[in-house]
Amino acid sequence: MKEILDAIQSPDTTSADFAALPLPESYRAVTVHKDETEMFSGLTTREKDPRKSLHLDDVPLPELGPGEALVAVMASSVNYNSVWTSIFEPVSTFSFLERYGRLSPLAKRHDLPYHIIGSDLAGVVLRTGPGVNSWKPGDEVVAHCLSVELESPDGHDDTMMDPEQRIWGFETNFGGLAEVALVKSNQLMPKPGHLSWEEAAA
Repeated sequence: MKEILDAIQSPDTTSADFAALPLPESYRAVTVHKDETEMFSGLTTREKDPRKSLHLDDVPLPELGPGEALVAVMASSVNYNSVWTSIFEPVSTFSFLERYGRLSPLAKRHDLPYHIIGSDLAGVVLRTGPGVNSWKPGDEVVAHCLSVELESPDGHDDTMMDPEQRIWGFETNFGGLAEVALVKSNQLMPKPGHLSWEEAAA
């Protein structure tokens, strides 16, 4: 990750340079674990302590699929759904990941014994999958949290009406509280140049 960070911080790094950077086999991420979903059973909401459920793990880099991008995360932020995920309330997010995993072989990647959380990021595109034309390695971006499949006409006028609409990092895996995140390319927007990484991520 140091080589990637050095490239981001250098003003001379080109898109071709970013595309040539070797990707790590694994990276650090904030996770919750599937085998701990009952750890707060019997406690009130106020008694549930995210410091006990959140882990900093080394996780494998996910496979990049069509219409997706891998982004080096420069800043993220805590969203209310990150708190819900960490206390397994009102439901465990693993039920979302299991359901998503049944959608297709590619979606099966999300159904894991750990959940990388976080629905906000500002960072730099490292790789794009087949069919991505609007973004390239080295682009500075912000990701919004709406993940849609856009296969149903219901979502074509209003993506909130898509029957396969999900909140990235909450109902999907590989979220923004990590060194690298996996997003759909249609989640990306240009990072405003006048904002810091932290401001853009919030």
